[in-house]
Amino acid sequence: MKRVVIIGSSCSGKSTFAKQLADKLAMTYIELDQLHWLPDWAERPDPEFRALVDKVSAAESWVIDGNYSVARDILWPRATTIIWLNHSFELVLYRAVTRSIYRTSTKKPLFAGNVETFRHSFLSLDSIILWVLKTFHTKRARYANLLTSNELPGINIIELSGQKQVDAFLDNVKVR
Repeated sequence: MKRVVIIGSSCSGKSTFAKQLADKLAMTYIELDQLHWLPDWAERPDPEFRALVDKVSAAESWVIDGNYSVARDILWPRATTIIWLNHSFELVLYRAVTRSIYRTSTKKPLFAGNVETFRHSFLSLDSIILWVLKTFHTKRARYANLLTSNELPGINIIELSGQKQVDAFLDNVKVR
């Protein structure tokens, strides 16, 4: 595992898992959300985002988390391993709600200093909870198709379903 991409639905635990894996492997951790989001929840233009992804993924080793299809053609061919956190809808929805409650109550700054508000998280059409409800099943089917296609030669594909599998995987990773 020299260059690892972590994918999964929103709120599947990609960032937490990727940070832990990068720490165990003593590798650089890169969060695509950090590259994508600008202040006031503005999205970085695709050409700028792709240029940043191209730059950071040119390194010898890394663990990157994120699902941005606009950068998939850059990241996936460079990856040696893709790990899919394929959790149940119930777990992901639970995490979306609890994460939103936590973030709105703590006002913890996120990417580019953005802060989740109660209104944005629970009363907006841009709510992460609504996003999970609208995209979970479609993304799951898309990943299943992408990861079983013959378009990823030489890339180790690992699917982890449920927190027990995630924990067991991390427990078995050899620390560098």
